[in-house]
Amino acid sequence: MVQDQIAVRGIRDRRVLAAMRRVPREKFLQESLQEFAYQDTPLPIESDQTISQPYIVAYMTECMGLKGGERVLEIGTGSGYAAAVLAEIAAEVYTIERYANLAASATERLARLGYGNVHVLHGDGTRGWPEHAPYDAILVAAGGPEIPPSLREQLAIGGRLVIPVGPTARSQKLVRITRVAEHRYDEDELIAVAFVPLIGQEGWEEGAEQPTRERRPSPAPARPLFSLLTEACEPFSDIESANLDALIERIGDARVVLLGEATHGTSEFYRMRARITRELIERRGFTIIAAEADWPDAARIDDYIRHLEHPAAEWVAFSRFPTWMWRNHEVRELVDWLRDHNGKQPAERRTGFYGLDLYSLYTSISAVLAYLDDVDPKTAAVARRRYGCLSPWESDPATYGYAALTETYRSCESDVVHMLEALLASRMRYLGADGERYFDAVQNARLVEQAERYYRLMYYGGSASWNHRDTHMFETLQRVMEVRGVGAKAVVWAHNSHLGDASATEMGARGEINVGQLCREALGNAVYSIGFGTDHGTVAAASDWGAAMEIKEVRPSNERSYERLCHETRVPRFMVGLRAERGLRSGLLEPRLERAIGVIYRPETELASHYFMAHLPRQFDEYIWFDESRAVRPLKSQELSGMPETYPYGL
Repeated sequence: MVQDQIAVRGIRDRRVLAAMRRVPREKFLQESLQEFAYQDTPLPIESDQTISQPYIVAYMTECMGLKGGERVLEIGTGSGYAAAVLAEIAAEVYTIERYANLAASATERLARLGYGNVHVLHGDGTRGWPEHAPYDAILVAAGGPEIPPSLREQLAIGGRLVIPVGPTARSQKLVRITRVAEHRYDEDELIAVAFVPLIGQEGWEEGAEQPTRERRPSPAPARPLFSLLTEACEPFSDIESANLDALIERIGDARVVLLGEATHGTSEFYRMRARITRELIERRGFTIIAAEADWPDAARIDDYIRHLEHPAAEWVAFSRFPTWMWRNHEVRELVDWLRDHNGKQPAERRTGFYGLDLYSLYTSISAVLAYLDDVDPKTAAVARRRYGCLSPWESDPATYGYAALTETYRSCESDVVHMLEALLASRMRYLGADGERYFDAVQNARLVEQAERYYRLMYYGGSASWNHRDTHMFETLQRVMEVRGVGAKAVVWAHNSHLGDASATEMGARGEINVGQLCREALGNAVYSIGFGTDHGTVAAASDWGAAMEIKEVRPSNERSYERLCHETRVPRFMVGLRAERGLRSGLLEPRLERAIGVIYRPETELASHYFMAHLPRQFDEYIWFDESRAVRPLKSQELSGMPETYPYGL
């Protein structure tokens, strides 16, 4: 863990690395979770709290600059794990925990493990422990609305205080305060983090989940909110027979319809999105499906469904992790429908399928080279030399970002930018040969440029890499709509976290933007966004990045979530518009937790890993609910045999 998950991400302090190696993290977990002890993830402990992610413990400890022999104060003992790490370096560690049961169990555990230099107090950590002040360093393992004055006062001159601070009780920026004189402090802003709230006299109030400190819960409606939701929603019995007339009417003249999903592996979400997409194509003239998928892989589907004559490439589309996200029966059924529908349309009215994402670095390089080999062999030779800068990292492009960041390998930025510039400079000459193929090649070259930067940004942490990726997806959508002509209309398929307006969630508080927010800012009410949710069932997901797909049980929703509210209606499936001003909308505006399951699902850490705060009616225009849902049905490779050579999934 220390080498592969901590040192490789930039932690260099040998004292910190040694301390992380010596502390047995499994001893701070309940037995059922000990197998996950050395994964770089937070894990649940008693009282709805968590043991911090190992990297964050190491990062915060390094930020305090401990040399050995210090007196350290920790706020938020939890299991005692971080206190043990600090005790491996400092002379004395004083740690405060507001939950009596956690303070007692941590005291017993630390004593049993031989940490006699750790002293545990049950109390309000926001007020510090003045009897043992001043402290050479203070670490706060919970997020506050501001830095507690008591902790500032108890910091020694020259000492450092590391604390998460932010406008919500669930998302913050890590801040380091250095006391340089009696009344003067220097402040450094570090990285975006998400800690449990710092509760106490100089922190958040008990039960705080409000988006700002000043906000107080609005008066409850006269009737229970779930009752208002039950009356307002539009139930349907099954996806194919659902009457979508009212939904289509609410969508109106929107040019972009955003179709989200609460997971990447739920059959009902895919099938309902497909049904809505078909209706929009047939009834409202939509000609673009833009998906959270890689551009070159989506291009194979596009070739197939639009009956184009481009030669099939030799690689297999959607063959990288997570294969089940697009290689599944639900998508295949829509693809077959699209090919049949497009066969009856003139070429300019055929619906295309386009990928918005930027993970296909090397596949896109291959696509650019294949295009240039056909139209301009001399430029192809130049492109091979320029893209050769990236060739050492083909098996693991994320490692390139770390190498470039640490200057152990030069950045390839100028090479990929020059290649894109060369393609754009030859625009008129190439367009004459084949306009569609030229656009595809340019988009692949743009993707290489954007992906190269994305992999470098990954290692800075914070919101930069997320914002870069979603901005790329939004700009790709804009280019596709421009190419498809005046009046083009697009359906976008992506996760709720990409398509619901980020400014209405704690993502916005962390400085993150997304496709939904960018669309709303650019197009206003010409965008209609639809979120999806479920309470329980099964989902296709992995336990770790790159691991095998599993069919996992989705836990019943958290009692403080929008999902629990929908579950309480006892309506199995429904749609509900959220734009109308009525009592329901006012009640739903009070922030609640919302669940997000991507390609990774860890039920054992669900609250910490898969929930965030949101204002649902500001996030989406519509919400579609499936109380119980089932996993997508992945396609097995042998099921693809016998398809035409241009079938989108390849052979």
